[in-house]
Amino acid sequence: MPLPDDARADAPSAAQEHESLRRDLEALLPQSLADLEDLVRIPSIAFPGYDREPVQRSAEAVAALLRSAGMPEVRIESVEGGAPAVIARRPAAPGRPTVLLYAHHDVQPTGDPESWSSAPFEPSLRGDRLYGRGAADDKAGVMAHVTALRLVGEELAAQGTGVTVFVEGEEEAGSPTFRPFIEAFREDLAADVIVVADSANWAVGTPALTTSLRGMVDLTVTVRVLDHAVHSGLFGGPVLDALTQLGRLVATLHDEQGAVAVPGLVSAPAPAVDMPEEDFRRDAGVLEGMPLAGIGSLTSRLWAQPALSVIGIDAPSVRDASNTLVPAASAKLSLRIPPGQDPADAMDALVAHLEAHAPRGSRLEIRRGEQGRPFQAPLGSPAMDLARESFRRAWGTDPVDTGLGGSIPFIADLLEVFPGADVLVTGVEDPDSRAHGIDESLHVGEFANVCLAEALLLLGVGSLHRGQDPA
Repeated sequence: MPLPDDARADAPSAAQEHESLRRDLEALLPQSLADLEDLVRIPSIAFPGYDREPVQRSAEAVAALLRSAGMPEVRIESVEGGAPAVIARRPAAPGRPTVLLYAHHDVQPTGDPESWSSAPFEPSLRGDRLYGRGAADDKAGVMAHVTALRLVGEELAAQGTGVTVFVEGEEEAGSPTFRPFIEAFREDLAADVIVVADSANWAVGTPALTTSLRGMVDLTVTVRVLDHAVHSGLFGGPVLDALTQLGRLVATLHDEQGAVAVPGLVSAPAPAVDMPEEDFRRDAGVLEGMPLAGIGSLTSRLWAQPALSVIGIDAPSVRDASNTLVPAASAKLSLRIPPGQDPADAMDALVAHLEAHAPRGSRLEIRRGEQGRPFQAPLGSPAMDLARESFRRAWGTDPVDTGLGGSIPFIADLLEVFPGADVLVTGVEDPDSRAHGIDESLHVGEFANVCLAEALLLLGVGSLHRGQDPA
């Protein structure tokens, strides 16, 4: 751990300082978890159609927490049509670096609340896990930043290292105004190192740095076969209903092994690490006997190959179904693309495949949706080395460089607007966190390690721009 420029010769050793930080963290942790529980109680869903008042209330709560962590400049901002975001700043001393800490305070919808073991917005501590929507993704990321600043904020101020915290309010809704926001507040958000706390660790007890992310493309395809619904008994036979035709079209998207069969999509090189199939099956909840789709290593299928899913269908419900031929049916397709794939090219390839395989005589309507670029980090940068050492000291074991099958499209925007910054993708989740799903949870012990690792990283940022060894 680097010491301030004016460190005394009799300053404590790195090991002593590390243990001191850990003891300080143990004292702070109960308050941090209580603050996290308060955040979880706010149903800050930024999706269209949901009440926006909780999102505003969540932003105000985050702003108050950052003030409590000693940040001198804290304000809530937004751009036209956007959700409230929080910017907190302590500017750097002349010639000193700045680190930007990112997280988001909005959350996913809960799905059926009755399917949860406890109320989604009433946090529940059971064993070593805290359950609740946003407990992991990403209000724990917010609290990791707050806790790290409570730990080392005063020392960072003494070093002159600048700190900016940017907590977005619409990430789960696709960050629709992210690019206009960071362009509007470019001067406030400019940094040398950007820490994005919105990913996951390899396993409980084993940290990870996310070095690659798949991008994404989505669209909605509608198959129409009739002008209007007609009696299935009188007209069924010569006409296949739209749901059947849609199913036939969707079936062309994968080959017999379950690999994506859309020409024009690319794959990245296979990762050096893999995971046991039994671990993947357990973490994903795969039913016994269900074969896994695709070919190649599991990590290749998760991080380096395209993945295409049907994530929604508009059609009559079973409860409301009548004996009629459905005239039109729609499906939303989500395509994850690996590093090396341009999202516009991937969108064109998917549209071309659907048009080429449209049921004969049907009308095909395609509505293009979001596009997000994949991400590949430089593996040997000084910032990455500092992060690895910080993780190693916090967990007591070497971190793993991993990819992520999910997407964080705004990272491409950060790199374009701040091309000189090093971006580090870290996270608080583990394979059993079930982010976006029923019974989302946070492992409390892992959260403590994340907070300690970030504190160590923050203390080392100053050395990156003085030619010192960050370890």
